[in-house]
Amino acid sequence: MVTADAGRAVAAPPAARSVRSRPALAAGLLATCLLLLLACAASLALGAESLPSGTVLTALLDYDATDRDQLIVRHLRVPRTFAGLLVGVALGLAGAVMQGIARNPLADPGILGINAGAGLFVVLGIGWFGLTSFSGYVWCGFVGALLAAVLVYGISALGREGATPVKLALAGATTTAALGSMTSALVLSDTDTFDQYRFWQVGTLSRSAETVEQAAPFIVLGLLAALGCGRYLNALALGEDVARALGQRVGLVRAACALVVVLLCGAATALCGPIVFVGLVVPHIVRAFTGSDYRWILPYSAVLAPCLLLVADVIGRLLAPPSEVQVGIVTAVLGAIPFVLLVRGRKQAEL
Repeated sequence: MVTADAGRAVAAPPAARSVRSRPALAAGLLATCLLLLLACAASLALGAESLPSGTVLTALLDYDATDRDQLIVRHLRVPRTFAGLLVGVALGLAGAVMQGIARNPLADPGILGINAGAGLFVVLGIGWFGLTSFSGYVWCGFVGALLAAVLVYGISALGREGATPVKLALAGATTTAALGSMTSALVLSDTDTFDQYRFWQVGTLSRSAETVEQAAPFIVLGLLAALGCGRYLNALALGEDVARALGQRVGLVRAACALVVVLLCGAATALCGPIVFVGLVVPHIVRAFTGSDYRWILPYSAVLAPCLLLVADVIGRLLAPPSEVQVGIVTAVLGAIPFVLLVRGRKQAEL
């Protein structure tokens, strides 16, 4: 029988106590929000043609459609900034939730085959249904991510022990390889499909306002659901036996959290392509400050990830004007070295 004290323990962090006190964590979260505001301001002002802050404010508050600079802000950089915010929130939260349900510090959107499923269905949408707009990719990518996650979870749930972390990782790796091979076969057999797919594959935040609006409801819904997963992920981190003793239905919780990941990653990947390292690195950076309490890891990841993504996008715009380096390439370069250092660090927080 589970006592009231044991039931309340579900909400407690896996570690004995957090690395920081609650006031310090709250202050740190506020500081991270301020950094995000600065990153948004930089995204609106900086680029191949940098604009003064006064022009940006005028474009936002007193828009003049005849002014070229204001057109750039309203029709190019505002949608791009919102895309960065949405995709960053989605990837940061998805990475943290995935590492929690898989109890694997190296978990990312690829471990459940989500990127592979989204990519395959985007290719099918281009080649079979003639989709040419990213608004169509959103739906194809979401369906592909959902089906891939269901397939991975169904395979890993076979057997007595159910969907254990090891079985989830193995099923995800196998599914990713299989779906990736199918995608390559379809792309290489059709030149037109390959030409359209390669622009989506590289990862970019340059999207229209209409496309961003279509992806926003999925990501906002996923955001709200993910923030409610903290106490359940804390219980899972204690081990499945302890979580069951505390009254948690482990299989149901893991499946629900996986659905949240699908919602976030499916929409984000379809919107801007497969952007790597954000969902993998950000939760590690956050744990170095918050400890292992997912009630703090999740909101920190939701704020820090879009900050990182927007900064990477600004760097990509400034590297080679008037051209730009796509954000998917910049995040891969920026994320690789810090991630290696985090993994090798002796004081890295445990899951």
